[in-house]
Amino acid sequence: MHHTAALTRRRVITTASAIAAFALPTLASAQTPYPTHPVQLIHGFGAGGNADVVARLIGQKLADTLKQPVVVDIKSGAGGVIASNTVAKAAPDGYNLVMLTGAHTVSAALRKKLPYDPVNDFAFISTVSAFPFVVAVRAEHPAKTLADLLAMAKKEPGKTTFTSVGVGSTQHMVGELLASTANVQMLHVPYRGGGAPVQAVIAGDVDVLTDTLTVAAPHIKSGRLRALGVTSAATWPTMPEIPTVASVLPGFEVRSWLGLAAPAGTPAAIIDRLAADTHIALKDPGVQKTLATAGSMASPSSPTEFKAMVQSEIARWRGVITKVGIPLQD
Repeated sequence: MHHTAALTRRRVITTASAIAAFALPTLASAQTPYPTHPVQLIHGFGAGGNADVVARLIGQKLADTLKQPVVVDIKSGAGGVIASNTVAKAAPDGYNLVMLTGAHTVSAALRKKLPYDPVNDFAFISTVSAFPFVVAVRAEHPAKTLADLLAMAKKEPGKTTFTSVGVGSTQHMVGELLASTANVQMLHVPYRGGGAPVQAVIAGDVDVLTDTLTVAAPHIKSGRLRALGVTSAATWPTMPEIPTVASVLPGFEVRSWLGLAAPAGTPAAIIDRLAADTHIALKDPGVQKTLATAGSMASPSSPTEFKAMVQSEIARWRGVITKVGIPLQD
């Protein structure tokens, strides 16, 4: 009697499991379509800067394909950490995105502690744009070439100065990597704010600028700055006359980037949809032209490629920081 009851119960459970399993695909397909309301795209840098321009550009294109507004929201401060933390802690539902920059990997390498895990707390969607840095001096500077500059720095260690937008910025790291690769000592003179370093170099207060083409190109074109090298592996399409740093220091390459991410745990279907829509946006000739004007180029990737790149960049900057002996920041 008990044996028959147990068998019946088991059969009922098995049948229920089969029905549940059969119903799963139907339930999945009946889930709420995405998106049903506006999507927020956060970044951590100033209005009108590179991250802001690109976030608004891509946000508008995503709004067209998603059929919902994409609202760009600035949460500036701490080199993008505040914006990253906001999204890392947000609901993983596809409605909270962040435009990460190369600073994401520098912060991960330079800070003793972050309020989030720079790799595991994010679902990476796609890189959006890539851009190099330029090494430049004022027009009147005695160094006519990068080789001249490095020879001067070798002759008088620590006398040649270079500037950046702050300790731990990617610009700072580029200067340190340049000096350590060339085996010379240069003194870092940080400034606050995007325009200050350029003005300091033009005025002759600091020798060397390591900054983006977005910032430097107008002054190179006006003749107030002399570009000595670009940090991309090959010459850059919009300014092909600038030689590469790699022509003097073989293998030297730094390209920074912007890319879209969501909180970890965001459904794969949403990540794949956003990646596909981002790639569509980056094929648009108008988008490509706007990026080129800002000194960068469209640079789509798969979510897997983006994650791998973030991991390798963190490791690379950790290596530079250790080699140069830059103290870790609180």
